[in-house]
Amino acid sequence: MDFLDQLKQALPAEAFRDVGAQYLEEPRGRWQGQALAVCAPRSTKEVSNLLKLCNESRVPVVPYSGGTGLVGGQIKEDGPAPVLLSLERMNAIRAFDAEAGTLTIEAGAVLQDVHGIAEDEGWVFPLTLASQGSARIGGLLATNAGGVNVIRYGNARDLVLGIEAVLADGTGVNTLSPLRKNNTGYDLRHLLIGSEGTLGVITAASLRLFPKPSQTGAAMMAVASPEAALGLLRLAQKEVGEGISAFELIGKMGFDFLSEVGPEVRQPFENIPQWCCLIDLGLAHGSCEEALFRVFEKAAEEGLVSDGVIAQSEQQRADFWAIRENIPEANRRIGSVSSHDISVPVGRIPEFIEKAPGRLADINAFRINCFGHMGDGNLHYNVFPVSGKSRADHEHDRGAVKECVHDLAHELGGSVSAEHGIGRLKVGDLERYGDPGKLAAMRAIKAALDPNGILNPGAVLRA
Repeated sequence: MDFLDQLKQALPAEAFRDVGAQYLEEPRGRWQGQALAVCAPRSTKEVSNLLKLCNESRVPVVPYSGGTGLVGGQIKEDGPAPVLLSLERMNAIRAFDAEAGTLTIEAGAVLQDVHGIAEDEGWVFPLTLASQGSARIGGLLATNAGGVNVIRYGNARDLVLGIEAVLADGTGVNTLSPLRKNNTGYDLRHLLIGSEGTLGVITAASLRLFPKPSQTGAAMMAVASPEAALGLLRLAQKEVGEGISAFELIGKMGFDFLSEVGPEVRQPFENIPQWCCLIDLGLAHGSCEEALFRVFEKAAEEGLVSDGVIAQSEQQRADFWAIRENIPEANRRIGSVSSHDISVPVGRIPEFIEKAPGRLADINAFRINCFGHMGDGNLHYNVFPVSGKSRADHEHDRGAVKECVHDLAHELGGSVSAEHGIGRLKVGDLERYGDPGKLAAMRAIKAALDPNGILNPGAVLRA
């Protein structure tokens, strides 16, 4: 009996999906995947059966979540065709504790649906990002996703109390307890979160919820430079403290791209500044509008801001966020030479932004769209052709551009992967910039938990 026949015996017929393009393409069109079969189990037991069989037969398995990953973690282009393991049918709520503020849910749940479940009960699950309408919990945890609210709530790993997972040989691991304090040996939760499906497949998680702020608000403030933006951040933190939910830096090129190719958004300024900051607040007491006006007044006195618009309604706040959330789509329509998800120490962001253009100019002439999460040091530093040129005109520059940006981030004590993970795109970067001792430990862990190397081979660590 061949492997596919065994697989069909191990799983019910409804677990099999057509091997369609939606499973084999990634958002930027950089890779084209392959699959021996696409399987969508309904239960943890079915995931276990699948992995046990694949491990015994030495068939690779690529976990597939929402398909929104930008580093190729869900795509295997070459080598033996894998079984694509989709969690799309595992989206049930396991438990909800409205008193403790915990939600236990399966890994296939879409992030936007999780937001709705929490908010219906007066809570907030604060992980928020542009792809939340399709990104699934399992993939978000597997990549330790960040999003816009890291400054206040932390990364995905900070929002998880426990997980359920299946290891390469089919062994189940259940640490779903929603306990806030639980010191019972190695914390496999944090080992598997961020491992990108290379150590195990996350099947469910106990998520930490937060009280819904009674007041929310936002403002867009124009600043002369990233240095001024850093000053504004520090001032806002002194004035509002932990009430700051997000603090985004947006360069003028982002607005220019939106005007050039869309999507159409409402522009907040008559004259678009070189730089602006989107500040979002969530307060238990007091007025967000008054707090933001106070920040603006003091910032203006210190010469940090030159203009500003404070949202007068929830719709206007949503309009501000529409600008930020649509910049990646505008980037996609323009077509980047090379896109970078980097982080540097917050205090060195202005230094990075000042130095990078000069170094890139030594390679070729480019346009740069820089934006990101100023509050946690995460920049999306994307390099584009000048007007009249296309991405195809710069294929020979892409490697040099990527190395230039990553070298500078590393030089300033930063990371070449802030929130998107390593996937297959950055395996070489991890080898180039990673600590040798850490890499040795990672390889030892991989060998111990997946000795046959079936789980997402080629992602994070070279196969």
